[in-house]
Amino acid sequence: MSAAPMSEETLARLLARRIILDGPLTVSAFMAEALGHPRLGYYSRQDPFGAGGDFTTAPEISQMFGELVGLWCVDSWARLGGPAPFHLVELGPGRGTLMRDALRAAAVVPEFRAAATLHLVETSPTLRARQRDTLAPLLGDGAIHWHDHLAQVPEGPTLLVANEFFDALPIRQVQKTNHGWFERLVDLDPAGTEEAPRFRFVLEAFGSSGNRLVPDALRDGAAEGAVVEVSPASLAVARVIGERLAAHPGAALLIDYGYGHGPAVGDTLQALRRHAYAPVLEEPGEADLTAHVDFAALAAAARAAGAEAFGTVDQGDWLTALGIRQRAAILSAKATPAQAADIRSALARLVEPEQMGRLFKLLALASPGAFPNGAAPAGFERF
Repeated sequence: MSAAPMSEETLARLLARRIILDGPLTVSAFMAEALGHPRLGYYSRQDPFGAGGDFTTAPEISQMFGELVGLWCVDSWARLGGPAPFHLVELGPGRGTLMRDALRAAAVVPEFRAAATLHLVETSPTLRARQRDTLAPLLGDGAIHWHDHLAQVPEGPTLLVANEFFDALPIRQVQKTNHGWFERLVDLDPAGTEEAPRFRFVLEAFGSSGNRLVPDALRDGAAEGAVVEVSPASLAVARVIGERLAAHPGAALLIDYGYGHGPAVGDTLQALRRHAYAPVLEEPGEADLTAHVDFAALAAAARAAGAEAFGTVDQGDWLTALGIRQRAAILSAKATPAQAADIRSALARLVEPEQMGRLFKLLALASPGAFPNGAAPAGFERF
């Protein structure tokens, strides 16, 4: 009698076995596996961007976004004295759309393009292939360098861009109870089965971890039930950026959704599937998981490592200051009526406060003294 075929391996079953053996997972560990497991993680298996994916980012909405990022890089490079060569780095480059549009706009200064060496920090084989398809026709395949981690990028003058990168880095969550702060964990839900495991949030049995994670400013004043999120992974990346900028001339532009004046209270962890919200713990690996970015914490980590920080600035204000409305008018003048309508729609989506214009923010980091005499990177002010 032949043996029954084995059930298809899923990330849910893998995580269930891990919980049975080792106990409940931190939210950070659950996120890391759901997004980055090398075989079954969300980013390892698919291209999640665009209308056919689960979400759409600003570079996919309009070429204007990437073009203005490219011109910001050119302006920053010039104000740094035009170092040659230098590293042009993008963290989490998606399909390569932002970098393609940025490099096309940067072609107005041939010296910038000639001096730049492109480095993409990307762990997904699927997305690396898409980035090659997008950028190799523009640069040549040999001109693109991929890395798993920022620390692998060679030392030297650097311009760095990170658009919607930090929101997908793992977070830890801590909840206030009448007995103090306790870390939230992910455990098995008894309603699930071995073939179809389900998960639920629980609190750690003892509050020592939670108490250590809560920022001092929130420890005593938060109400019972309040949730605080911290992202050690994000702070580690910010420190690496700060150390690099402290050691070499450069600047960084961080773009994401979140809050500029933290720390803050709130459960912002969410899952997106096919452009709609989904239960966070349902079918790990099948949906994107993100959380709001604490820009103030990123700025503090980069400053502690030796860099200067500027901002935050709302995305709508930054794009307007860099001339997106004028760029939209130029594109519309050469467009068909249908194309002009699409340009107006994209402009509104990027800059209007009730769409992406206020929720998304920008933080700039720079080498000490890179912008002297009260100056600041384009679109920012020195506070």
